[in-house]
Amino acid sequence: MGIGIQSSYLPHMAQKKIGFWSATSLVVGNMIGSGIFLLPASLAAYGGISLIGWLFASFGAILLAIVFGNLGRLAPGTTGGPYAFTRISLGAFPGFLVAWGYWVSIWASNAAIAVALVGYLSVFFPILDSNPLVAIMTGLGVIWLMTWVNTKEIRTVAYVQLITTILKITPIILVGLLGIFYIKSGHFSPFNASGSSNWSAITTTTALTFFAFLGMECATIPGTSIDNAETTIRKATITGTLITVLVYILSTIAVIGIVPREVLASSSAPFADAAELFWGSAARYIVAAGAVISTLGALNGWILIQGQIPMAAAMDGLFPKIFGKQNKSGSPAAGIVLSSLLVSALMMMNFSKSLVNAFTFMMTLSTLSVITPYLFSTASYALLVYKKDKKHKVGQLFIAFLAFLFSMWIIIGCGQEVVFWGFVLLMAGIPFYVWLKKDESS
Repeated sequence: MGIGIQSSYLPHMAQKKIGFWSATSLVVGNMIGSGIFLLPASLAAYGGISLIGWLFASFGAILLAIVFGNLGRLAPGTTGGPYAFTRISLGAFPGFLVAWGYWVSIWASNAAIAVALVGYLSVFFPILDSNPLVAIMTGLGVIWLMTWVNTKEIRTVAYVQLITTILKITPIILVGLLGIFYIKSGHFSPFNASGSSNWSAITTTTALTFFAFLGMECATIPGTSIDNAETTIRKATITGTLITVLVYILSTIAVIGIVPREVLASSSAPFADAAELFWGSAARYIVAAGAVISTLGALNGWILIQGQIPMAAAMDGLFPKIFGKQNKSGSPAAGIVLSSLLVSALMMMNFSKSLVNAFTFMMTLSTLSVITPYLFSTASYALLVYKKDKKHKVGQLFIAFLAFLFSMWIIIGCGQEVVFWGFVLLMAGIPFYVWLKKDESS
């Protein structure tokens, strides 16, 4: 049974693999991106209760990190992450749905990241806030710069990711650690400002904040490119997720406690605004620069993934062959370019909304689209545990069960409009599957 990689790809990967810290930076770098930098604005309408949403989202992310970390141990030597695990355990059609859903999620994620990047660049170039055409062109320019970087060999991409991860975490941690001394308790009131029930607000904010954790599975996707994958993937996935949880909760408490709720709700650069309140105007520019680096790093990592998932599916005949073609650096360049065209289109279509509204819509759409791969991955994990990990079967199956329930809950929290569009986009892939498989039945 194919697992999403051809032998022609192996020489590139066998010579130049990435290690634990690069794999961890891929996990942390793909999670810490646009989500944390714009989420405080999206959550302002809910008040202090959004912190409970963060705690639930963190718990779910840790559960899923354990699932993906152990999948890397149970099915080493695979490329494609959730797709490959599902393809091996459940077969071709579920594998296709996972690859398609994940691919759709990546379009939306990268479009949201580009919107967030433009928001923080507006700190330096105010014209980006007032001129939609300039904002769109800037976003497109960054998307295509990172697309070019990802046509190079994977170690070049990994170096960029490691550097941007280090640079991006520094200002977030500083805001979190120093900002605690400037928190005003009144900014957390009313505790539930949404007008809905507490449970409804918690459900919605958990779905919103979970977007910031998308990417905890990224170390499993270029599996054959990782040194000693059987142990490295598990360690990198769990370590990266725990680092991210600590950074998120600390910094979010600080931002919500520093910036008044009515100001936060319309802010295009919440962390920069928070820094300005306790450090002065110079700090606003320093933190905004960190945010720009952060979003660049996240875009770099996700563009890597937007090529790897379709490539793995194409190798198994479940995506068009063009997505499986590699250039001399071993990069699926054609697939990356085609995906970036879709990212560009989605970003342009949503710039008619306010920055925060456009970000929130694409963020929730991305979250919903990736939940299908997560649900199938937890099911695949349960099957692989039955077959290969009988010693720890009961405990691991319980973790898989909790992760499955959490993923279902996130679907509820995404809201009717996003669920509708997510379902439409997922079902739109079925005709492509039928077309690709028609030759096998003839």
